[in-house]
Amino acid sequence: MKVLVTGGAGYIGSITAKALEEAGHVPVVLDSLLSGPQAFVRDRIFYEGDIADRALLRRIVAEHPDLDATIHMAARIVVPESMQQPYLYYRDNVAKSLELFDELTALGLTRVLFSSSASLYAAKDATGDDLEVTEEDALAPTSPYAWTKRMIEQVLVDLAGATDLRAVILRYFNPIGSDPDLESGIYAKEPSHVLGQLVLAARGQKPSFTITGTEHPTRDGTGVRDYVHVWDLARAHVRAVERFDDVLAAVEAPSTVINVGAGDGVTVRELVAAFERVFGAPVPVTEAGPRPGDAVGAYANVDKAARLLDWRTELSLDDAIGSALAWAERRSDVLGYE
Repeated sequence: MKVLVTGGAGYIGSITAKALEEAGHVPVVLDSLLSGPQAFVRDRIFYEGDIADRALLRRIVAEHPDLDATIHMAARIVVPESMQQPYLYYRDNVAKSLELFDELTALGLTRVLFSSSASLYAAKDATGDDLEVTEEDALAPTSPYAWTKRMIEQVLVDLAGATDLRAVILRYFNPIGSDPDLESGIYAKEPSHVLGQLVLAARGQKPSFTITGTEHPTRDGTGVRDYVHVWDLARAHVRAVERFDDVLAAVEAPSTVINVGAGDGVTVRELVAAFERVFGAPVPVTEAGPRPGDAVGAYANVDKAARLLDWRTELSLDDAIGSALAWAERRSDVLGYE
């Protein structure tokens, strides 16, 4: 199988491309390199350009007429930036995706696997013991970034209902870790996500790790998240493209949404404890009040992924932490900067 991977030079995109290769498939990477580094492309088939460049899309399909599906990952993804510059997010994530989908449909490349986000789910009015969400739970995006994901989901549902396009939508929870062979990982110099911040504190690159919000209605007062090893997430994409037609036949619909997470909730304090266990030393920690918009959190019900994709996570939280620490030691060799 040959698969077009938009955003295939990014963190998750490059690791998914590798997972496709290991399963015997051929990824064709399309990336503007706006954020993803060239080094992550490695020796894969690569086209540098914009997803809305219809001429480029026609060239790719002409040169690879045996393409079977598209994994659409190309997007701006920084939530605070989306609050400050919403136009860029709606233009690049939504408007350009419309051009991509329309041209793919015209070219007959009608299987689209879309990378969405669990940030769409409405905050649950519940305690930390009842924060599981299913694909049918209420949605309430709280940032322009999240709204772009919600809009694209609706676009795909509507296009699938009116055209030959077919869509499988994966709602990611919290990907962490790196490629198992340490060929790619988080590339931001100062990642904003919680594990990246812990790695910086552990390596002395920042004074401490800050727990924001300690009075949530959870078992230890800190927020709950569902952390999934990025390699497991990449494997879910492989299963989804391999089973694409069977998935939609099973749900008897032209599109469907599937949660992809570990299926359990981990509090911030529990994450810190796990990190210190894997790291082998304490990490300086401070506490602060919740940031605006901070929610208690949620974790995935993954029954649908198990049923339709025959997929569940295989790697543990400790595995993900260990790979993130190992990548932090190696990333300057791969990327040329700390």
